[in-house]
Amino acid sequence: MTSLHEDINNFKEQFKQNAPEEKQRLMAEATRELEESKTSLGLEEGDQINDFQLPDATGKMISIMDKLKDGPVILTFYRGGWCPYCNLELNAYQREFKEIQETGATLMAISPETPDASLSTKEKNELEFIVLSDEKNNVAKQFNLVFSMPDYLIEVYQQSGLDVAGHNGNEDWELPKPATFVIDTSGKIVFAEVNSDYTKRTEPSKIIEIASKY
Repeated sequence: MTSLHEDINNFKEQFKQNAPEEKQRLMAEATRELEESKTSLGLEEGDQINDFQLPDATGKMISIMDKLKDGPVILTFYRGGWCPYCNLELNAYQREFKEIQETGATLMAISPETPDASLSTKEKNELEFIVLSDEKNNVAKQFNLVFSMPDYLIEVYQQSGLDVAGHNGNEDWELPKPATFVIDTSGKIVFAEVNSDYTKRTEPSKIIEIASKY
């Protein structure tokens, strides 16, 4: 079984070989600008979270505080089911889902997609864990993860046939940075990793090791 990082590196190599150079340049430029902006850096270890409720892929409202009564919660924020790196990450979590359950933790994946789009992502990837719809990025904003896509990147996405706004049910063209948090039963963040580079993701095995301590 390959690791998430191996899957990502394989995909990046394919992208380099197949994508137009100008597209690669503009996407790399957008990532560099976001990294240099030092904005939306996310909540940190030791921060206390606020309660929130979001609909899952079937429309059922899920409260994080309710889930914390049963044990720690792993929150992973992803951009959407249209993002290949996000799908690799979600699939990696699915492969490790039984081990995650054995730690007593609840795994929840959050994106700004509508519930319908989240349901498509859940079904396509055959995900057994909770997938939440954070329309308008309200919770992602609580976690200080949201940024606005630059106009030239929006144009690149549109030319590639990616209707991010349609997936999100609005015209904001805002996304959360990929981020993973482990939250203990008191609501305190005990692990936080936020990436400005959307190709970088946290290895599930690392999260399992941390969650098993709580």
